[in-house]
Amino acid sequence: MTPQKERQTENAIKTYGNLLYRTAYVLLGNPHDVQDVLQETFIKYMEKAPDFHDSGHEKAWLLKVTANLCKDYLRFSRRHAYADLESLENICAVSEQKTLLKEIIALPEKWKTVLLLHYVEGYGIKEIARIAGLTESAVKKRLQRGRDALRKQLTESEELYGQFE
Repeated sequence: MTPQKERQTENAIKTYGNLLYRTAYVLLGNPHDVQDVLQETFIKYMEKAPDFHDSGHEKAWLLKVTANLCKDYLRFSRRHAYADLESLENICAVSEQKTLLKEIIALPEKWKTVLLLHYVEGYGIKEIARIAGLTESAVKKRLQRGRDALRKQLTESEELYGQFE
């Protein structure tokens, strides 16, 4: 690997490492699996060496590769999602964000991805469609269904919590 390519890879890891970690963690729920996926992501980054128009294009490419590797990992490993809640608490600084992420992790994968990208990472519908390889209408529908499911989960959690007070 050339010194320039090495610097470019180190810069990408420093710049996008935390974002990719959070994304993969929400999708996989296990820090050990996340490390494997991130390693594969950056190996692809070094091997493919695509030319990026700007940093936004690079970020989107890395997110898409990470999400696809997570999907592949889940598909082939046939494991149930596992969330190590202690690690999750270390990732999130705000308790409301911790609660929300715990609820998002419990959702089906197809809703988790769009909810995470939209609400946690701040992407718009068009950007999510491009990153996830979906149509804009599919993203809108998944956001709607994900919000409905999340609302139902949060309501049930509040009702359950209220019984013990």
